[in-house]
Amino acid sequence: MQPRTHHANCVPMLPVQATQDIEFLIKESEVLTGRAGRIFVIAGADWLTYRVQWHPMSIQVERLDEVGQVLNTLHQLPAKFADHSVIEALRAGQLFTPQVALPADH
Repeated sequence: MQPRTHHANCVPMLPVQATQDIEFLIKESEVLTGRAGRIFVIAGADWLTYRVQWHPMSIQVERLDEVGQVLNTLHQLPAKFADHSVIEALRAGQLFTPQVALPADH
């Protein structure tokens, strides 16, 4: 599937197609960037942005504003995360994540 582009800042976005892909995508981003979590975007009129961090016993979900500042933080058990709007967007085909850019020194 071809990457899409977020219109506001022209960032190439990859569709997230399965719930089990979320953990992999988070870990991939953490390994490649050295930063905790990964950004996910719900495509729609508002383009809602979340940073999700996967912990062994819980999932941390931060709702971000348009400049990346944390608006609120939610800690959930994996079973409860299945009801979160991030997962609802995935089921509707509206969940995307920015392509991971390698740091310049690689």
